[in-house]
Amino acid sequence: MRGLDLDYMLGLVPVILGYVPLTVGMAAAGMGLALVLASLLAVERVFRIRWLDWAVLLFISFFRGTPLLVQLFLFYYGLPQVLSFLTSIDGITAAIMGLTLHFSAYMAETIRAAILGVDRSQWEAAQSIGMTQPQMMRRIILPQATRVAAPTLVNYFIDMIKGTSLAFALGVTEMMGAAQKEAAGSFLYFEAFLVVALIYWAMVELLSQGQKRLETYLNKAYAR
Repeated sequence: MRGLDLDYMLGLVPVILGYVPLTVGMAAAGMGLALVLASLLAVERVFRIRWLDWAVLLFISFFRGTPLLVQLFLFYYGLPQVLSFLTSIDGITAAIMGLTLHFSAYMAETIRAAILGVDRSQWEAAQSIGMTQPQMMRRIILPQATRVAAPTLVNYFIDMIKGTSLAFALGVTEMMGAAQKEAAGSFLYFEAFLVVALIYWAMVELLSQGQKRLETYLNKAYAR
């Protein structure tokens, strides 16, 4: 039984860290787009626009009911065969699209629950002073719902960062892809994957600390 090759692991750390910006960039882009889409879906689910509600329910059901890897393959390999203008899509774009649509389906339900969790008296008070529905949502409801939904949304961002490891299946060399390539050349698979696992772990712990600070900040206005 051989021991760990610590020198190899230490030498691999800066190599893997060089791909952190790409990993975080894909997750951040996916999270930003998913937040916008999920907010729109959640508002629709709250107000239930008759001609649109069935389409939103179908969207949420599909993207929650199918694996992320299958969705990535659909975007990268499947859609270009159906839609010719997507033939030039690259792996990074396909990965961001997949992450956006997949996580927006989950986040929409979280945001919807947070909106409905706002006390009904807040809705009635806003309506009593003549606010329109867009004004009420923007100024009264969504700011309060943000405090409730924020911890869960940060957890989704953490999951999204880990989900970027699937982008290697589309030919994108991010952290996991770099570890796979390095391991294939050295045959030190355990050391390579242990390094990338520890880096992911460190990133998640940093985000968890940021999550705690965000919760403290958002709860300041409600502290007694």
